[in-house]
Amino acid sequence: MERIVVLGAAESGAGAAVLAKKKGFDVFVSDMGKIKDKYKALLNSYDIQWEEGQHTEPFILNATEVIKSPGIPENAPMVMKLKQQGTPIISEIEFAGRYTNAKMICITGSNGKTTTTSLIYHILKEAGYNVGLAGNIGSSLALQVAEDNYDYYVIELSSFQLDNMYEFKADIAILMNITPDHLDRYDFKMQNYVDSKMRITQNQTEQDAFVFWNDDPIVAAELKKYNLKARLYPFSEYKELGSIGYIEDKEFVVEEPMPFNMEQEELALRGKHNLYNSLAAAITADIAGVSNEQIRKGLSDFAGVEHRLEKAGRVRGVDFINDSKATNVNACWYALESMTQPTVLILGGKDKGNDYSEIFDLVREKCIGLVFLGVDNTKLHAAFDSFGLPIVDVRSMKDCVDECYKMAKPGSCVLLSPCCASFDLFKNMEDRGEQFKECVKNL
Repeated sequence: MERIVVLGAAESGAGAAVLAKKKGFDVFVSDMGKIKDKYKALLNSYDIQWEEGQHTEPFILNATEVIKSPGIPENAPMVMKLKQQGTPIISEIEFAGRYTNAKMICITGSNGKTTTTSLIYHILKEAGYNVGLAGNIGSSLALQVAEDNYDYYVIELSSFQLDNMYEFKADIAILMNITPDHLDRYDFKMQNYVDSKMRITQNQTEQDAFVFWNDDPIVAAELKKYNLKARLYPFSEYKELGSIGYIEDKEFVVEEPMPFNMEQEELALRGKHNLYNSLAAAITADIAGVSNEQIRKGLSDFAGVEHRLEKAGRVRGVDFINDSKATNVNACWYALESMTQPTVLILGGKDKGNDYSEIFDLVREKCIGLVFLGVDNTKLHAAFDSFGLPIVDVRSMKDCVDECYKMAKPGSCVLLSPCCASFDLFKNMEDRGEQFKECVKNL
């Protein structure tokens, strides 16, 4: 019997283990950390062997194939040992794709992928499609393949997931943009990260579609290196050469495959970044055969994504905005660009090789104060101390919100858009956003 070892027992790992067990493999799950109770219960319900707090080498190195959690870096000691002996290492998405004939709609990009993924899923679901939501959001693709029977999957893919995908193919691939992110995982070499994102197009045929932002200079340069077979669907803010989705005379227009248009003011999501998200979603739904009426409805009644420019409350005339998902500089740029009030900006966390110069002009133009929330704010001080703005360092969310409230004035806003990962002070990005909302509620 072939042996599947799963490294990491969170959402993707536990789901992959269940699918492997149902397909008749000998399965073992190993996690260096503590496994959550809900995943232990899931593994136990399928009589799957697991361990936590360690990697027992004899139980792992005898694997036929290893499914690795995207959170485990390629240079982790156990991963290196597996590579040295030639054991194939794949992602949960790669594994799950072998066992379904469902249409795969896959979204990646440095920014906008969660909103775009959620919006596409919303449109298809409301249009009556038999569709699952997977990848970085939703339930594990592997678990859904094991337990459900969907005709479509809408999948948000990180660069880490794409790194261990080889034979998997997206029927519709969407690339929102490529800006510096996660460079600490890519030897601080931008091209390595770019190569990872471009894997979204691998294995596509003439029957498939590639939707992308036409104005992204990195994507434009990369496309010259590739001989893509898929049909191309570029979009941009304004009508330009090649674009089939754009805004013209305050009208939202998609030319192909079926002409579609609606008034821009009817879109539920505001801001330039959300215009791109809406264009990508509309084109994708159009390709998938959703009617104009249903696309129009989905674009106009979508409620948005938690932790992405989410209204956290108003206290004595000060608005608080939770953009905890902004874990890179470009995401913060789009958030600041959409601000219409004087802004107190919260920055900080685990730096991933950030270049803050991208937001310098917007900080000068829009910000009335900065609060640095992190264990080590040295790089932030080097970047922003010369701006002459009030700056405060904090190490807890309560202190952060209190200091922001002191800086803010009625009619201004407080924006949590940190540019950084959350792991220095918080469990994850969601924990950071939840604590922010709770502290605002307690003001």
